[in-house]
Amino acid sequence: MPAQQKKLLFCIAGVLSFACALGTAAALGTQLWVRGTILCTTGALLVNASGPELHKFIGDIQYGLFCGQRVRQCGLGGRPQQFSFFPDLLRIIPASIHVSVILFCTVLMVFALVGAGFFMFNAFGSPYETLHGPIGLYLWSFICCSCGCLIMILFSSEVKIHHLSEKIANFKEGTFAFKTHSEQFANSFWTILVCSLVQFLNALLIRFAGFEFPFSKSKDSGTITGAVDLMY
Repeated sequence: MPAQQKKLLFCIAGVLSFACALGTAAALGTQLWVRGTILCTTGALLVNASGPELHKFIGDIQYGLFCGQRVRQCGLGGRPQQFSFFPDLLRIIPASIHVSVILFCTVLMVFALVGAGFFMFNAFGSPYETLHGPIGLYLWSFICCSCGCLIMILFSSEVKIHHLSEKIANFKEGTFAFKTHSEQFANSFWTILVCSLVQFLNALLIRFAGFEFPFSKSKDSGTITGAVDLMY
């Protein structure tokens, strides 16, 4: 492939990797990871609510990795309440999983920036044969893609398996009991999915630029090269 086309592909990959880092940073600080509704089962059972009356007992909840908001509906109007994971909810949430999600988000953001720098260096500089060359580009893309997948798996398990929304809804509730009525992943969660796909796309761009995968080199090529060297 001509050098100009390689530079263009590396520039595109660098921009995508930088956008991935910005997207991860934005997702890390928002409350748009999960959105849902919570049902006040205690109030609904007291008045035997059903049909349209049930909507008076359905509130809203949304949260991210650090904080969120819930609106409790127990038949007397909505009562919004802000909450924070640190340190308020550490007693009721799977803290190890939650901290791991934050850690992998940080790793994804850092290595996406590192990858963007190396892509630009390979586009406009003189790449080395070690971590500045194809092996390094594949490495950064693989690490970022793996972190994105781990983030989605861990956070999904925290929400679905450990019933995170329901635990948050019932935090410090002595009288009323709440049950998750509906929940769905919001924009920030899907941003991490897009970032993972972007890093996979970067690996394809490296391949299109003419670089073979580092561990797929045949032994015959090395033998032929050695024989040619001996001739001179």
